[in-house]
Amino acid sequence: MDKILVPVDFSEFSENALEVAAHLASKFNADLILLHMLGLSEAIFTKNEAQEFMEAQYYMKLAKKRFNEFLDKPYLKGVKVFEIVQNYKDFNEMNNVVKERNIDLVVMGSHGVTGLTGLFVGSNTEKVVRNCSVPVLVIKKKRKDFDIKKAVFASDFGVEHIGVYMKAMNFFNKLKVEVHKVYINRPNQYFRSTEEIKEQIGIFMRTAHHGENPSKEKVTILNDYSIEQGIYNYAQKIDADIIALPTQGRKGLSHFFKGSIGEDIANRADLPVITFKV
Repeated sequence: MDKILVPVDFSEFSENALEVAAHLASKFNADLILLHMLGLSEAIFTKNEAQEFMEAQYYMKLAKKRFNEFLDKPYLKGVKVFEIVQNYKDFNEMNNVVKERNIDLVVMGSHGVTGLTGLFVGSNTEKVVRNCSVPVLVIKKKRKDFDIKKAVFASDFGVEHIGVYMKAMNFFNKLKVEVHKVYINRPNQYFRSTEEIKEQIGIFMRTAHHGENPSKEKVTILNDYSIEQGIYNYAQKIDADIIALPTQGRKGLSHFFKGSIGEDIANRADLPVITFKV
């Protein structure tokens, strides 16, 4: 991991994300790229060139001043930090920066259903989770040192999730995290018997591990009324520090995660949530 992107609006929520990102940057020897979205009205850019230039300069200087204050943190010592100021207003546009800068991970702060303060409003967490081409780590609370020991990886273990599974395992292995894998079975049209689920998981593991099915790659099968509640309950039961989920972009989450389960969890769970795009 070489580059970590942190969208900031200078709120305490983006500061929580910054602290976690700084910890990861130190561990991986990665650069921190901080993105501030001005979100200026189009009306500003319809004025004459002199006015436009002066107002753009004013907002850029203001952002620079706020960055100087925002980055005066002891946990950033020794971390290479780069600042970007763009006039993006839609969080869908963040993926442009991800691609242009070859970002490996996005770390963003959120305080739940209402999203972030300032420019981070509404459904921005969901927008980033759905559209970002790299893993997105959503942080809700201040988490000093980001000391995670146990993770929950939830999936339907269909073969289309093998790439996501390998990315998640690689990420957690580097952090020496114990990963607990879980399949949530629901009493609806997606209900399957235990044997059917075990067979699908077996195919998944043998494919992922080149014909072998390592005994350590155990998957817990749980029944619950919803996937979201099942994952919450399991995370609480094992005292997990983070939840990992696959997401399938604009079309929502595939099969097992139909609807907005991944986005709901990323937006509501108190635990950090990391999503990996299928």
